[in-house]
Amino acid sequence: MKPPLDQAGLLEFAVRSLSSKMKSVRDLRRRMQDRAEPGEAGVAAMDAVIVKLKEYGYLSDEKFAADFTRLRKDNEKYGKRRVQQGLMQKGIAQELVSETLTKAYEDVDEVALAKEYVARKRMKKPEGDKEIARTMRRLMAAGFSSKTIWKVLRGWGAEVEEAELEGIEDGG
Repeated sequence: MKPPLDQAGLLEFAVRSLSSKMKSVRDLRRRMQDRAEPGEAGVAAMDAVIVKLKEYGYLSDEKFAADFTRLRKDNEKYGKRRVQQGLMQKGIAQELVSETLTKAYEDVDEVALAKEYVARKRMKKPEGDKEIARTMRRLMAAGFSSKTIWKVLRGWGAEVEEAELEGIEDGG
């Protein structure tokens, strides 16, 4: 095990960690916990490092949430729900998550985004009930609403009842 770091060592460790990948405050704190001194001294050093990084502009949950959302929406073609889950897992506050998602998805046509996701994943038109159910689950996992999934499937010509989608959405 490596020896614990003092405040200056933790600052250097945090900057190196942030240079490789953007992190939320909670994620960075977790990474520093392994390297900080145990007890109150370590907690105080971590708090001081986080304050300093925020002053420098290296650490911001607002910037992290905006970038995370933009990348998941534009590159991965994920729906709003999937991005929301990701932000919550990263420890971003509920109010900030709602605000960021509202801003990012306000002008987004969810059906068009779902179609882009389908194209990106090279999903084929489902043939039969099993494949329709599999496609519904995949689109649900990608964060799309049942109405959007219904429209995408209907666009393919699949005969789907909205009641079937609600069963999938409820976990059935």
